[in-house]
Amino acid sequence: MAVANLQRLSSQVHRLPSVSFFSKSLISRTSTSSSSTKKVADRIVRLSAIDFAGKKHEVVGLAGQTLLKALINTGLVDPESHRLEEIDACAAHCEVNIAQEWLDKLPPRSYDEEYVLVRNSRARVLNKHSRLGCQVLLDHDLEGMVVALPEPRPWDTS
Repeated sequence: MAVANLQRLSSQVHRLPSVSFFSKSLISRTSTSSSSTKKVADRIVRLSAIDFAGKKHEVVGLAGQTLLKALINTGLVDPESHRLEEIDACAAHCEVNIAQEWLDKLPPRSYDEEYVLVRNSRARVLNKHSRLGCQVLLDHDLEGMVVALPEPRPWDTS
């Protein structure tokens, strides 16, 4: 209904000579873009995260957002631990363990992601469930995914 009213108003404004070009273009852009945008509710992806103490948390993210960003917004990961959305800035806080049934729905790890995971691991052995949260993009296929946050390492706690 609001879109129909906006389109009706837009057609009336174009007929008025006293309205400036800027106002006409602004109203036109608003009427065309409002019908093509997705609602935020349509982009929501709900996950579960289990902290190192075993407590389960509900995590809400948006499709297209990284898993790390959703964990930061929920308060499970310190935002200072990964200030950039780049793989070079990864710390141990970025690592998450993903349940087996969800691994097949994710793209394979890149060479850079494997390198960072091995570099940050204690035993220098790659855990097949480990992924970097900054490299996992959320989408609706991951609705209900379960991730586990590893225990903080002594050298990463302050």
